[in-house]
Amino acid sequence: MTDVGAGAGAAAAAGAAAGSGAAAARVVLSDVVDRAITVAETADVVATDQDGAVVTFAGVVRDHDDGKGVTALEYERHPSAGEVITEVAATIAADHPGVRIAVLHRVGKLIVGDVALAAAVSSAHRAEAFAACAALIDLVKERVPIWKHQRFTDGSDEWVASL
Repeated sequence: MTDVGAGAGAAAAAGAAAGSGAAAARVVLSDVVDRAITVAETADVVATDQDGAVVTFAGVVRDHDDGKGVTALEYERHPSAGEVITEVAATIAADHPGVRIAVLHRVGKLIVGDVALAAAVSSAHRAEAFAACAALIDLVKERVPIWKHQRFTDGSDEWVASL
């Protein structure tokens, strides 16, 4: 496994790879960070010469939600978020043999256009990479304990319990 992350999730991935087999070893990057992230940094670490596909996803802060204009938002995490995102990635790797996974979630203050969630999945074939990437994003949104505080153009705000 290539451990390229710097946070709790990356450390958990390294530990998981040492103790739980091939699925965890195919998770090459997984973390929750408080810095700007890009899809390129996830794609760069999953691609190998054996892969015919690298599927990426960027969850980007948009300027609206439920008919209201969004000016900014802030993500907050539970202390276990890094470990949970690593567990999610390992689950997807186990369910989709032959893929390599990288996933990062940003926390802190973000503005419209910022990347909040970046993921990449590589595989020998595109169908498996697409399926694994879609499943990864769905499970991250379902399980990782991160909360979003949205601020709207009308001065109101709201907390949302998931992405």
